Amino acid sequence: MSDDVDLYEDEEPIISRSEIKRQMHALQTLAERLASLKPAQWEQFTFSESMREALQETLRIKSQNALQRHIKRLAKLLSKEDTAQIEALFARMDDHALQDTQRFHRIEQWRDRLLKGDDKTLSDLLDICPKADRQHLRQLIRSGKKELELSKPPSAQRKLFRYLRELDIN
Repeated sequence: MSDDVDLYEDEEPIISRSEIKRQMHALQTLAERLASLKPAQWEQFTFSESMREALQETLRIKSQNALQRHIKRLAKLLSKEDTAQIEALFARMDDHALQDTQRFHRIEQWRDRLLKGDDKTLSDLLDICPKADRQHLRQLIRSGKKELELSKPPSAQRKLFRYLRELDIN
């Protein structure tokens, strides 16, 4: 009886067709994402020579149908690569993009608070960023408020945003 059990343990698990299709679809999604990156970003990945050549070929392809076929080829090549490392790098890139977006929104919020607020808001900002030029900030805020009142183009508001971005507000 124990001999029968040993026979089953040595066999590889059977993978269904549906599971194989799901895996290939995931690889194709990864290949599409790789193809959409800039060539300089490909250097972050440790690919085999054949995969690097295939990625370089992507740059030459103009036809949408040919690109779809090429992405399937990239997916097949990816099946031989370390996809966990690739997914980890993409996760890191996504996290970095999310942090940039959140930083952008924080700066926008500070700009809006300064334009709508009073001296208390400015002093809060100066507590966070003591290196900020108080006089320059007041001038930008005054000009921004005037633009809002007169419905002028927001050039001072943009300058205020750029200055806040330089301050690197957390």
